[in-house]
Amino acid sequence: MSAVSSTPASQTLTQADFLNLLVTQMSSQDPLNPQSDTAFAAQLAQFSALQSAQSTQSDLQTMQADSLIGQTVALKPSTSAAQISGVVSSVQIVSGVPQIVINGQAYGLNTLAAVAPTVSASDGTSNSSTQTSTQN
Repeated sequence: MSAVSSTPASQTLTQADFLNLLVTQMSSQDPLNPQSDTAFAAQLAQFSALQSAQSTQSDLQTMQADSLIGQTVALKPSTSAAQISGVVSSVQIVSGVPQIVINGQAYGLNTLAAVAPTVSASDGTSNSSTQTSTQN
């Protein structure tokens, strides 16, 4: 399992930012030597591809977090010297970033150290349930 990092919202270029830059670029270009329309189309296509990749990454992080529900995990939070372990009870989406909930406390996926299936004490079968909540 690899650690997942996220970019703070203040450092993310939005579609509105990109369009503002594109309009500024178009209005500031040399009228005697304008940039070709294909260059603008290429920039727009590159930005669209980047947005799609970011959306896919976000979806994969959420799927990864959802797949941990009912699993026993070990965490190494940066604020604590001791490793924490417990069963993931739910997933919360906070500002677009999934966090797993263990014993009522939410943790980022980047604190994940190990994963093991949870075995039910009564019948020896794996325990799994699904619960996802969204907080903004």
